[in-house]
Amino acid sequence: MKRVTINAYERGLVFKNGAYQRMLQEGRHWLVNEDITIFDINKPFVAPIELNILLQDADITNALQVIEVKETEIVLHYENGLLKQVLTAGRYAFWKNIIDNRFVRADISKIAITENIDRTTLCHRLVAPYVRTFNVENYEQAIMLVDGKYAMTLYTGVYFWWRNNISIAISKVDTRQLQTEINGQEILTKDKAALRINAWAQYRVTDINKALLQNKDYEKQLYVLFQLALREYVTTLNFDELLEKKDAIAPYILKAVSAKTEALGISVASFGIRDIILPGDVKDIMNQVLVAEKKAQANIIMRREETASTRSLLNTAKLMEDNPMLFKLKEMEYVEKIAEKINNISVSGNGMLIDQLRQIFISK
Repeated sequence: MKRVTINAYERGLVFKNGAYQRMLQEGRHWLVNEDITIFDINKPFVAPIELNILLQDADITNALQVIEVKETEIVLHYENGLLKQVLTAGRYAFWKNIIDNRFVRADISKIAITENIDRTTLCHRLVAPYVRTFNVENYEQAIMLVDGKYAMTLYTGVYFWWRNNISIAISKVDTRQLQTEINGQEILTKDKAALRINAWAQYRVTDINKALLQNKDYEKQLYVLFQLALREYVTTLNFDELLEKKDAIAPYILKAVSAKTEALGISVASFGIRDIILPGDVKDIMNQVLVAEKKAQANIIMRREETASTRSLLNTAKLMEDNPMLFKLKEMEYVEKIAEKINNISVSGNGMLIDQLRQIFISK
C-alpha cells in the first residue's frame, strides 16, 4: 500500500497489472498493488494506452475534449485567443480546465477558403504552409485556371486558397500602356530600293480573356501585324515617293492594324517611324546629290554677291568721275590703309621720285 498526492491542475490514471482502473482527482489517495500516471491538465493529453479504452470511463470522457481531424482537414488550435498550433490528420485530446481552448476546423480539400479565418491568421507562420497566396497589382489583371479549366478573372488584390493537390495556374497581364519595338525591317520599295526601317508602337491590353484564352503569344501576333502592314505600305511606293510621304506612314499603319487587334484583346494607341536607313550605295548617291545642291546654292549666292559688288563699284566710279575731290579722298583713304601696314619707308632716287610723292600727299 502506498499513498499518492494529486496536486491542483493534475489528474492521475490508476492501472493494475497494465489495465486501466480509474481516474483520481486532486487530493491524497491510497493505492494497493496499483500503479499511477500523473498528468498536467494544462498540457495536451497523451494517452498511455488506446484512447478508446480510456473514453469508456465517463469521468475521463467528461474531463477531456477530444478533437478528431480528417485527412482532408486541418484544425486551428487557439489558447486564450492566441493561435497555438495547427492540428493535422489524427486524434487529439485536451484537458478541460481554466485555459480557453478554441478550435477552428477547415476543409482543405477545396480551393476556396470559406471558413471564418482572418487574413492575419492565413499569413501566420503556422498556417502559411497550408495556404496559397497570390497578389495582383493595381496595374494588373489575371486569369485563374483550375485543373486546366478557366475559373475566374482576378482583379487588383491579394488572394488566398488552400494548398492541396488541385492544380491552379495563374496568368497575369500588365494593363498599363506598353511599347513594342519593330526594328531592322528589311523592305524593298516598288523600284527595288532596299531599306531598313526601325519603328515603335504603343498598345494596351483591354480584354485579358481574349488576349490569354483565345490567343497564344498575343505580343508576337501584334508584332507580325505591324510588320506586315509596314511592308504592305512600303512596297507600293517608289523610293522618292516614300521619302515624300514619310509622314503618312504612321497614320496608315495605325489604321490598318487597329482594325485587327480587337480580336487580340488589344487597343493600339500610337505608331511611329524612328529611322529609315538607306543602303550604302544609295546613301552615297544621296550625299552626292546633296553636295551638288549645296554647291549650286553657294554658286548662286557668290554670283549674286559679285554682281552686287560690281554694281557698287560701278556706282562709286561714276561718283568719282563726276567729283574729283571724292576721287582724291578715296585715293588718300587707300594710302592711309597702306601706311597703317608699313612701319618704315626707305626712299632712294633722284628728285623726280620726291616730286611724285609730294604730288600724292599734297593737294594742289
